[in-house]
Amino acid sequence: MTLLLTLLTGTGLAGQTTAQYDNARTGAAIHETTLTPAKVKTGFGRVAVLPVDGDVYAQPLVFQSRLIVATENNSVYAFDATTLSTTPLWHVNLGTPLSSRDVRCPFIRPTVGITPTPVIDPATGSIYVLTRTTGTGAYQQMLHRLDVRDGHDLAPARDIQARVPGSGIDALHGVVSFDPLRENPRAALLLDHGMVYLSWASSCDVTPYHGWIIAYDAKTLTRRAVFNTSPDGADAGIWQGDAGLAADSAGHIYAATGNGSFDTAGTRRRNFGSSLLQLTLRDSALSVTDFFTPWNQAALTSDDEDLGSSGPILVPGRLIVLTGKDGMTYVVNRSGMGKFGTSDQGRAVQSLRTSNGGFGAAAYWNHTVYLWGSDDVLKAYSLSDHGLTLRASSPVKATDPGSTPTVSANGDRDGIVWAIETRTWNGPDRPAVLHAFDAANVREEIFRGAAGLATRFAIPTVAAGRVYVGAKGEVDVFGLR
Repeated sequence: MTLLLTLLTGTGLAGQTTAQYDNARTGAAIHETTLTPAKVKTGFGRVAVLPVDGDVYAQPLVFQSRLIVATENNSVYAFDATTLSTTPLWHVNLGTPLSSRDVRCPFIRPTVGITPTPVIDPATGSIYVLTRTTGTGAYQQMLHRLDVRDGHDLAPARDIQARVPGSGIDALHGVVSFDPLRENPRAALLLDHGMVYLSWASSCDVTPYHGWIIAYDAKTLTRRAVFNTSPDGADAGIWQGDAGLAADSAGHIYAATGNGSFDTAGTRRRNFGSSLLQLTLRDSALSVTDFFTPWNQAALTSDDEDLGSSGPILVPGRLIVLTGKDGMTYVVNRSGMGKFGTSDQGRAVQSLRTSNGGFGAAAYWNHTVYLWGSDDVLKAYSLSDHGLTLRASSPVKATDPGSTPTVSANGDRDGIVWAIETRTWNGPDRPAVLHAFDAANVREEIFRGAAGLATRFAIPTVAAGRVYVGAKGEVDVFGLR
């Protein structure tokens, strides 16, 4: 029975244990047998509201009938995903969070604690969580490994510290050091080949900052490798609209960076602003083994048009799909990513404008890529070895920032595209809105319903006939009535 449970959880049948459902970040929950387009049309709605002590930016996770929720108050909750009781199975608080005043940024307010989506290891029942804490004037970021059964620490929490050689904006005596106050983690945690990968950017571009990726041993939380995206420059943060770092079966890690320093020439590049990176961990070094940088990276940087406003998704044919803040979508071959040149022609499989801006990530299911860009409508693109071809568009238009879609399906049938309209970057509070579209024909919206007050970049989670929406101070649960 234990072996069977391990096999089921590894394939996603028993829950959703990582952001966007898998390390390729396809956004597809393909073992959903309860929800079908016909059932959602006729008898679907909000069935529960689970109160928590802070705002929920992290995507909710589901494992062994437990709903795992992390909040900006540095709390982690486990709820019974079957009964949906408002009394949690357990709740732990992991320290005093920062305030929006501390980080000098109002985008996440009033407290800044756990922002990136945690990750669960089904084999060990471990939950990995990154917190931001303060006390007596000191700022820390801590990696925790919790037990899914009761929330206790399975290993001593790890204080995030790192240094790399460099001459960058905040270098001291030839060394650039990780700043736990300025570095803001947004991209979801990644668990791959026994390593937990964390990444950082900034809050509101408050300088100085860099992009960082740090690998930790999943069992002991021992730091294994450190990578800095701009050691001889500045910026190049890893935001990805809260979407996760991706990984392929060979263990290559994929990350997208924002505006920042870039080395246009040289055989030993060290600064990688506005780039899509492939990184490989060997021994104790995490290094770039391939990359793609748009030809107009200098303009993207000067205009604050981050390529890394979205996260990469890995799709069949060894392809990567990524949309930047300027609305350009790139299809890149993982076998030869194209590096940098004076034109994207011949380096990218395809580059096309798909919206007014990309935030979060696309979703992939059944030979189709789903994109919902900023100030635009949900679009379905057929995918081939040559790239994307627009197949259909929904009639529903979203404002900034668009949405990161999720697809639920039973294998290759009964597909539904779920998406949340979230808070705009400078607008007033408003309810989150959950949308559902028939994945075979996104022109047909089959459900629309309001949830709690919206956070930004929220991604819905679908598991065992339920849809979970993180909001301010609560998780809203939708299902068949």
